[in-house]
Amino acid sequence: MTADLPMRPLAMPFADRVELRFGKAFPVVLVVDRDAVPRLREVLDEGWKALQASAARQEGGQ
Repeated sequence: MTADLPMRPLAMPFADRVELRFGKAFPVVLVVDRDAVPRLREVLDEGWKALQASAARQEGGQ
C-alpha cells in the first residue's frame, strides 16, 4: 500500500460494518464490523508509533 493508492470508506449501517476499498478498477475490499473498528484504529496507531520511534532512533544515530 502506498500514499497514492485510492482508499474509500463506505459505511454499511444495514450490516453494522464499514467497507474499506483500496484501488480503482479491481479494488481490494476490507469489511470491518463496528465492534472491530476501534481495535483496527488502535493497531494502526501502534504501528504508526513504532515507525515514528524507529525513524527517531535512526535520526539520532542510535
